[in-house]
Amino acid sequence: MDRRYVDPLDLNGLAREAGFSRYHFARAFRAAYGEPPGAYLSRRRVERAQDLLRSADITVTEVCLLVGFSSLGSFSSRFREVVGMSPSEYRRRHWAARAPLPVPGCFVLAWSRPGSPAAGARSAIQEKPGGASGR
Repeated sequence: MDRRYVDPLDLNGLAREAGFSRYHFARAFRAAYGEPPGAYLSRRRVERAQDLLRSADITVTEVCLLVGFSSLGSFSSRFREVVGMSPSEYRRRHWAARAPLPVPGCFVLAWSRPGSPAAGARSAIQEKPGGASGR
């Protein structure tokens, strides 16, 4: 969940991956982490959104979509629940106190999309066929 927080994860898929029934997985997860899997996932998404709101010059809607929320309303509600203020207010408070300029939004969007070099995509131009033997 920590690595694939942007993906649309569901309880059945997570439980299947862990080798448990969905009910046993939910109980075991809550016992281990102190909250249900869905709450944990949305909190991790909010934590990543906090980072983007502090460092990137992109809209709140773009942040919402980049961290895996599909609705701005649910993102804003969960953000306020976790952080105690709206995403816009959070950004204003942190940008007022910072000196360096934020990362340009075009850079964040280009490097966070699937298939970008930062996402570990392979180049369309491959190395020498058959490995790097140098022949």
